Amino acid sequence: MATTDKTQLVNRARSIQGHMGAIVRMLEEDAYCVDIIKQTQAIQKAIDKMNALLLEKHMNECVTMAIRSNKPEVRERVINELVEVFETANKL
Repeated sequence: MATTDKTQLVNRARSIQGHMGAIVRMLEEDAYCVDIIKQTQAIQKAIDKMNALLLEKHMNECVTMAIRSNKPEVRERVINELVEVFETANKL
Protein backbone atom coordinates (compact mmCIF):
# COMPACT_ATOMS: atom_id res chain seq x y z
CA MET A 1 0.00 0.00 0.00
CA ALA A 2 1.34 3.43 -0.91
CA THR A 3 2.43 5.52 2.06
CA THR A 4 0.00 8.36 1.32
CA ASP A 5 -2.93 5.93 1.03
CA LYS A 6 -1.93 4.20 4.24
CA THR A 7 -1.52 7.51 6.08
CA GLN A 8 -4.93 8.70 4.88
CA LEU A 9 -6.62 5.49 6.02
CA VAL A 10 -4.82 5.41 9.38
CA ASN A 11 -5.83 9.04 10.00
CA ARG A 12 -9.45 8.21 9.21
CA ALA A 13 -9.36 5.21 11.53
CA ARG A 14 -7.89 7.32 14.33
CA SER A 15 -10.58 9.93 13.81
CA ILE A 16 -13.26 7.24 14.06
CA GLN A 17 -11.57 5.93 17.20
CA GLY A 18 -11.64 9.42 18.70
CA HIS A 19 -15.33 9.79 17.94
CA MET A 20 -16.01 6.45 19.63
CA GLY A 21 -14.21 7.69 22.74
CA ALA A 22 -16.40 10.77 22.69
CA ILE A 23 -19.51 8.61 22.52
CA VAL A 24 -18.38 6.57 25.52
CA ARG A 25 -17.85 9.79 27.48
CA MET A 26 -21.22 11.13 26.39
CA LEU A 27 -22.92 7.94 27.55
CA GLU A 28 -21.10 8.02 30.87
CA GLU A 29 -22.12 11.64 31.38
CA ASP A 30 -25.76 11.03 30.38
CA ALA A 31 -25.53 13.34 27.39
CA TYR A 32 -28.64 14.21 25.40
CA CYS A 33 -29.66 11.19 23.30
CA VAL A 34 -29.99 13.13 20.06
CA ASP A 35 -26.43 14.44 20.45
CA ILE A 36 -25.19 10.87 20.85
CA ILE A 37 -27.13 9.78 17.77
CA LYS A 38 -25.53 12.60 15.77
CA GLN A 39 -22.12 11.31 16.82
CA THR A 40 -22.94 7.72 15.85
CA GLN A 41 -24.23 8.92 12.49
CA ALA A 42 -20.98 10.80 11.92
CA ILE A 43 -19.06 7.62 12.69
CA GLN A 44 -21.19 5.62 10.27
CA LYS A 45 -20.49 8.14 7.51
CA ALA A 46 -16.77 8.10 8.31
CA ILE A 47 -16.70 4.30 8.17
CA ASP A 48 -18.63 4.33 4.89
CA LYS A 49 -16.07 6.76 3.42
CA MET A 50 -13.19 4.63 4.69
CA ASN A 51 -14.76 1.51 3.17
CA ALA A 52 -15.22 3.32 -0.14
CA LEU A 53 -11.56 4.33 -0.18
CA LEU A 54 -10.47 0.78 0.68
CA LEU A 55 -12.71 -0.69 -2.00
CA GLU A 56 -11.42 1.76 -4.61
CA LYS A 57 -7.82 0.91 -3.72
CA HIS A 58 -8.57 -2.81 -3.77
CA MET A 59 -10.29 -2.58 -7.16
CA ASN A 60 -7.51 -0.50 -8.69
CA GLU A 61 -4.70 -2.68 -7.40
CA CYS A 62 -5.56 -6.19 -6.22
CA VAL A 63 -8.55 -6.87 -8.43
CA THR A 64 -6.92 -5.36 -11.51
CA MET A 65 -3.83 -7.52 -11.02
CA ALA A 66 -5.95 -10.63 -10.48
CA ILE A 67 -8.07 -10.04 -13.57
CA ARG A 68 -4.95 -9.57 -15.67
CA SER A 69 -3.55 -12.81 -14.28
CA ASN A 70 -3.48 -15.82 -16.52
CA LYS A 71 -4.62 -17.98 -13.61
CA PRO A 72 -8.42 -18.46 -13.55
CA GLU A 73 -8.40 -19.43 -9.86
CA VAL A 74 -6.87 -16.07 -8.94
CA ARG A 75 -9.55 -14.19 -10.88
CA GLU A 76 -12.30 -16.29 -9.35
CA ARG A 77 -10.93 -15.77 -5.84
CA VAL A 78 -11.01 -11.96 -5.97
CA ILE A 79 -14.43 -11.92 -7.58
CA ASN A 80 -15.77 -14.28 -4.92
CA GLU A 81 -14.23 -12.14 -2.17
CA LEU A 82 -16.03 -9.05 -3.44
CA VAL A 83 -19.34 -10.88 -3.78
CA GLU A 84 -18.95 -12.23 -0.24
CA VAL A 85 -18.25 -8.76 1.18
CA PHE A 86 -21.42 -7.35 -0.38
CA GLU A 87 -23.52 -10.35 0.60
CA THR A 88 -22.34 -10.01 4.20
CA ALA A 89 -23.11 -6.28 4.19
CA ASN A 90 -26.63 -6.95 2.95
CA LYS A 91 -27.26 -9.41 5.79
CA LEU A 92 -26.50 -6.83 8.48
